[in-house]
Amino acid sequence: MRGLMMDRPLMISHIIDYAAETFPDQEIVSRTTEGGIHRYTYRDAARRSRQLANALKTLGVTEEDRVATLAWNTYRHFEIYYATSGMGAICHTINPRLPVDQFAYIVNHARDRYIFTDLTFVPLLEKLHGMFDGVRGYVIMTDAAHMPETSLPNALCYEELIAGQSEHFDWPDFDENTASSLCYTSGTTGNPKGALYSHRSTLLHAFSVLTTPGMNLSEESALLPVVPMFHVNAWGVPYFAPLVGAKLVFPGPALDGPSLAELMNGEGVTHAWGVPTVWLGLLAHMRSSGESFKNLQRVLIGGSAAPRAMMAEFKERHGVEALHGWGMTEMSPVGTLSQLRPQDRDLPLEAQLDIKAKQGRRLFGVEMKIVDEQGGRLPHDGQAFGELLVRGPAIISAYYENEEASAKAFDDEGWFRTGDVAKIHPDGSLEIVDRTKDVIKSGGEWISSIDLENEAVGHPEIAEAAVIAIPHPKWDERPLLVVVREPGSQVDKQGVLDYLSERVAKWWLPDDVVFVEELPHGATGKLQKAKLREQFKDYTLPQVSG
Repeated sequence: MRGLMMDRPLMISHIIDYAAETFPDQEIVSRTTEGGIHRYTYRDAARRSRQLANALKTLGVTEEDRVATLAWNTYRHFEIYYATSGMGAICHTINPRLPVDQFAYIVNHARDRYIFTDLTFVPLLEKLHGMFDGVRGYVIMTDAAHMPETSLPNALCYEELIAGQSEHFDWPDFDENTASSLCYTSGTTGNPKGALYSHRSTLLHAFSVLTTPGMNLSEESALLPVVPMFHVNAWGVPYFAPLVGAKLVFPGPALDGPSLAELMNGEGVTHAWGVPTVWLGLLAHMRSSGESFKNLQRVLIGGSAAPRAMMAEFKERHGVEALHGWGMTEMSPVGTLSQLRPQDRDLPLEAQLDIKAKQGRRLFGVEMKIVDEQGGRLPHDGQAFGELLVRGPAIISAYYENEEASAKAFDDEGWFRTGDVAKIHPDGSLEIVDRTKDVIKSGGEWISSIDLENEAVGHPEIAEAAVIAIPHPKWDERPLLVVVREPGSQVDKQGVLDYLSERVAKWWLPDDVVFVEELPHGATGKLQKAKLREQFKDYTLPQVSG
């Protein structure tokens, strides 16, 4: 027997209409690529999104056409999110710092019809457009006064494109499982793989994030997404923030510590989401300048493991609660969030950090299991660890037009293989031990590169650290620690090892420490260990060479 309820589809367009009606005067603030600050309201954003949808129709964009973006976090990018998906097309966000061959592969594999680009990336597209097969034209996201001369064929000005378009557009209703947006993985191994989200999955993910303990988002909140909108829909921020009427503060291209601090304090930011490398830069600026946060209450740290020292500094120096999150492009992307339970708030700071260093409890709709090498289920006892698999309504069922990758990505029960090695504790909290490709297998035992990195970053003279495996004739693999010193630091190898010897097991101690000026990162701030492994592929450990 079916329930007697209206069968209304879950549509992304319903979000912007709801925000415009319920929170019409709430602000959306952007630092622009042209310079200066732009501000308007949810009502304005909804109106301009409808104008853009009409403009796309005049360009011949139809349902299921892919419309690509190459853009920073700004109000125009926000409008494209809603105009494309709302009319039934697919918003395809592209990471601008991909290698040239992967960039061209993505555009052609997705069969993009138009590419919307910020001024920053026009020179890049001028070099690459000859590699694209089916792109009909380019829309440069600026006004007439800043429209550049360009060799891009069929280049249009964003503001001129929507000027004069009707502010009325009837968002169509269609099957909620219709594709809404497309995002490709970073492609660290082989070509990038496409995650094709639906209207249904996008809304369910937004609802799940908002019901997670610790979010505390409302109409009184001001949320700054440092995580790029070209990376998994900015972790869902453009969808769930309007549902609660939160003020949105978009940082544009300026992601350095001074720029972020100025914007956060100037716009009363209460919540901010981003990757560890961004927060490292922000905290370093706050230390050197002596500034403090005026309104900031919570930061979400995701993309890679959050160092304990970072979470402690946010709390002790600034009174800011740091939440630790975990997820994947294939998961829309948030899977878990780490937040103290009420009974944990009176614990000493170190005990609190023990809890917060874990990846936390799952969102509603995310199911998790860990398995051994034969695929047998392991207990959720906080001791056993194995490969982590997930399933849920906001998790992909296949990669976009990639049967080979899809065949490898799921087990016989249809669960998605995350590629992470993890423990699940009796209270349901997830603890990532490492990536399957990053864990160091030494003498039949596993060493977590993540744990070693986090301990190393706790050293007051270490700005950033990475651990990779180096082949060893006796132990199979041993850890190499690659370190970026804090400015002015003279810490040496022995000083680092002495520090770590008090914090990790003796057999976990790195066999060598190498100091570098910087570590390789992708456009989203993630540490690129594949590049590090390539850099040190011929490296020989001292004990072996000796």
